[in-house]
Amino acid sequence: MNLPISCPSCHSTLAVKSLVCQQCATSIEGLFTLPLLVKLSKDEQAFILGFVRSSGSLKEMSKQLSLSYPTVRNMLDDLIAKINLLDNQ
Repeated sequence: MNLPISCPSCHSTLAVKSLVCQQCATSIEGLFTLPLLVKLSKDEQAFILGFVRSSGSLKEMSKQLSLSYPTVRNMLDDLIAKINLLDNQ
């Protein structure tokens, strides 16, 4: 199951209220914000992982994804724009 990031009722951003250790059942309560990368789609997260694994080479990414270099560059530009938008919220 994917981690929900927005309220199903009003669509506001959710916060984490508690964390639990599955080993010893210790529970930590509070209001914790979700990390920015969690707010990205699974495809966007996979793109970032591929980008890091290819040492930031768009040429290598284009080979792995079987897409043209300009297409991969546009995907990266779109992702950067989304990250900037999420970071300013």
